[in-house]
Amino acid sequence: MPDSTTDHRRATAERNVGAILDAAVSLLERGNGASISAVAEQAGVSRVTVYAHFPTREALLAAVLERAVNHARSALEAAEPHAGSAVEALDRIIAVAWRELDRNRAIAQATAEQLVPADVLRTHDAAIQPIRELIERGRADGAFRTDLPTDWLVTSFFALLHACGDQVRAGRMTVARAPEILMITMRDLFVARAH
Repeated sequence: MPDSTTDHRRATAERNVGAILDAAVSLLERGNGASISAVAEQAGVSRVTVYAHFPTREALLAAVLERAVNHARSALEAAEPHAGSAVEALDRIIAVAWRELDRNRAIAQATAEQLVPADVLRTHDAAIQPIRELIERGRADGAFRTDLPTDWLVTSFFALLHACGDQVRAGRMTVARAPEILMITMRDLFVARAH
């Protein structure tokens, strides 16, 4: 029979982690910086509790980013990158990826400013696989270009996505226009040219 004390501690810890991450996201979205003290207050826990789960602010931001990326991966997979033509799937994936990035705009900005780029890239590995599989499928069936390496196309996908987010944050592009611009640009980059 499981130890009910251990189960209760585990459930409390999971609840606290969820509340801490939710509080950090809420503070980032309001532009409040998500200090450990503010996160603790918003989550209804002590600073000691926050530090017990996240020893530094960077660790907290990394966890916030990881949760957002895992959610994005689930959304990308739900967009059925294996269904229909590769070009149609690319359009669906771009729309979903943009929606996720736009929804997590504050997280993207905070982590880009405060985390080491290598850590941000490593966290994004979870979202890379559906994109890589789509590119490989499109290359195999002749829909996508084969004169550029798959890794470069994957990198370009995310670079363009984040550049679009930067343009929106800077006020040089509207949120409404961003998906269309991304689709035009990425189709031009990805789709094989007739010779």
